[in-house]
Amino acid sequence: MLVKASGSSMAGADERDFVEVQTAALVALMDDPAAGDSAVADLYAEVERETGRRPSVEAFLHAACLEIDEVDSVGHTHPVDINTILCSRHASLIATTTLFPDQVVVLGPRPLFVPYIDPGIALARTFRQCLAKHVEWHGSAPRVAYLANHGIFALGSSPSDVDRITQMAVKVGRVLTGSLAVGGVQPLSAEDVSRIDSRSDEAFRRRALDRDGPRADADHTPPIPRGTA
Repeated sequence: MLVKASGSSMAGADERDFVEVQTAALVALMDDPAAGDSAVADLYAEVERETGRRPSVEAFLHAACLEIDEVDSVGHTHPVDINTILCSRHASLIATTTLFPDQVVVLGPRPLFVPYIDPGIALARTFRQCLAKHVEWHGSAPRVAYLANHGIFALGSSPSDVDRITQMAVKVGRVLTGSLAVGGVQPLSAEDVSRIDSRSDEAFRRRALDRDGPRADADHTPPIPRGTA
């Protein structure tokens, strides 16, 4: 896979800011319970010798996402509007509360929430286990995974899909923050969410969004703030 180099900014990233990493090597370390931070450091040093750049510390989490057949592109970001929630005592609400229909259409009915673990191979292993359980329980990958006190992973079929998922997650963060500020959240019911997710017109809209790109939902949300990951 190609993953962003550690220390480079996504705001102005180009092809020189991405590093080619063998996902099999990352998966092998996650599979090895004896492998720790020193093994990761050795692998990253080898990649740096070969490419001149060191991969992002979250490369293992990207590899875990890409193990899922339906996932072809992954985006990891730390948007302020989402981390405002993820760094609060209401962090899990962003994954367990559905507020409006477009949230279901773009993010799916069941996001994933992962409690805080320091970035590194321990987080990658836990994240991978959570993804596997989600697929086992629900039959598909989550569209978005929220990591407490950290950020999000958008799991998509293309870069445009990842961009669209990220933008919608930012919108959810803003709406949730506003709802909490004006008296509390009034979520959609589980029945509402299930009905929206299974409606034929919403399935058509999902296909149209996939075809037309990240802004095809006509939501005029400003561009998401981007940082390093």
